[in-house]
Amino acid sequence: MDVNLRQMRSFVAVARLGNFTRAAKFLHVSQPTLTIHIKQLEETLGLKLFDRNPRAVNLTRMGRDLLPTFERTLQDLDSMLHNAKNVSTAQRGVIRISVLPSLAASVLPDMIRQFRKQNPGASFAVKDCVAGSLLALIRSDEVDLGLTGGVIDFPDIDILLRASDEMNVIYPEGHPIGKISRISAERLAQFPIIMMDMNTSVRAITDQAFSKARLMPKPVAEVTYMMTALGMVRAGLGIAILPASAREVAAVPNLRTKRINDPNFSRQIALIKKKDRTLPPLSKAFADHLLQTGITFRNIGNRDRDAVPITAEESA
Repeated sequence: MDVNLRQMRSFVAVARLGNFTRAAKFLHVSQPTLTIHIKQLEETLGLKLFDRNPRAVNLTRMGRDLLPTFERTLQDLDSMLHNAKNVSTAQRGVIRISVLPSLAASVLPDMIRQFRKQNPGASFAVKDCVAGSLLALIRSDEVDLGLTGGVIDFPDIDILLRASDEMNVIYPEGHPIGKISRISAERLAQFPIIMMDMNTSVRAITDQAFSKARLMPKPVAEVTYMMTALGMVRAGLGIAILPASAREVAAVPNLRTKRINDPNFSRQIALIKKKDRTLPPLSKAFADHLLQTGITFRNIGNRDRDAVPITAEESA
């Protein structure tokens, strides 16, 4: 059955206005053209939709039954086309992005806030997960963009932007490492360490740095989440090596931080997408925004005043 939009709009206009002349004027078509559209619709449906006389045009019973359905169809279509136009012009839509938990809690909120100042119609679907899961989400097209860490060298992944985030050692108040002026891989290897999970970018950087120094660290525990690592550090089980931008540090009292004086303890950050995939307009606009502004990391800890405990106020 071949019913087209022109026929449907013609039918609804005549039904609501009750007059062919007014309906033709409303639709900006000639009256003969409108009459043809109605006739074609009636022939296609095999139904008479209007009873006509010199003074009025009235819907038949079948015409009255069809009117609500045609109106809903046209409303839904107009709404869909309006939304599609907003998406195509990057005015409105959902940006799907997967992000490392440490970045989701530190730099991402500021990125979103700045972007939405110019794009108030943008909303975000954020999946915060470890690096291994993040790549899987990109590859399966569940998200459009990823903000990840570590070395990214995969033929199916495009890198849109690079940045770096240095690593800090986190330790409890009174720990011997606090008295060491320069923190090296050799110094770190002297103490028990709370290691991050093998699937995290932090663990990849830590393992690589110790490997380059030809050292074996002393892991006392392996955890997935930074807050878990910090809880173990606070309990005195060991030290932890975490990104300087990790805001979780400020949430745990009596912890202190020092910069690691080794360039190998630096996490490379990358904004990525799947290769040969066209980004939706709004996601591309967000990526372009980050390319223009860059990714800035703020050190949450006290780099130069290690004797002062980290507080939530200082991280604000």
